[in-house]
Amino acid sequence: MPIHSFEGHHPHIDSSAFIHPDATIIGQVRIGPHSSIWPGVVIRGDVNTIVIGAESNIQDGSILHVTRPTEHNPQGTPLIIGDQVLIGHQVTLHACHIEQGAMIGIGAIVLDRAMVGQRAMLGAGSLLTPGKIVPPETLWLGSPARQIRPRTPEELQATLKTTLNYVTLSHRHRTGLSD
Repeated sequence: MPIHSFEGHHPHIDSSAFIHPDATIIGQVRIGPHSSIWPGVVIRGDVNTIVIGAESNIQDGSILHVTRPTEHNPQGTPLIIGDQVLIGHQVTLHACHIEQGAMIGIGAIVLDRAMVGQRAMLGAGSLLTPGKIVPPETLWLGSPARQIRPRTPEELQATLKTTLNYVTLSHRHRTGLSD
């Protein structure tokens, strides 16, 4: 499995996390307990930090990156993903913040300094532009994304159920995956 140090920074991955052998993880990356990283995912913490909380999943083909420190942004911008976050297939996350329980749909893009609030959802194929803030428990769609409505209790429960199903599936892959 391609896990690489970069300039003295080595990824810190909780022993209970599932990392698929075809995922790539580089540099300043922390992955929390029972999280899962699926095939084709690239997590590149080369110029700043990427933190993935507990029980979160990053699905197939997603790309995670950060921004470097500059004159106008001396700290750069890290990428922070909270606990129990569901990141769909082929999502791009760049130097943003995804709070606990949020869901990012298939093929969505979240750009620099944007934030997706707790238990909010950014729908499939949506583009969240730099600095945009998605309030908790809301549904956003489109390119550029805009608020559609509050999420229903049923939607919130379904997202949590899917997230927990990924925890179970990742444990099955840890023991059942073979060459």
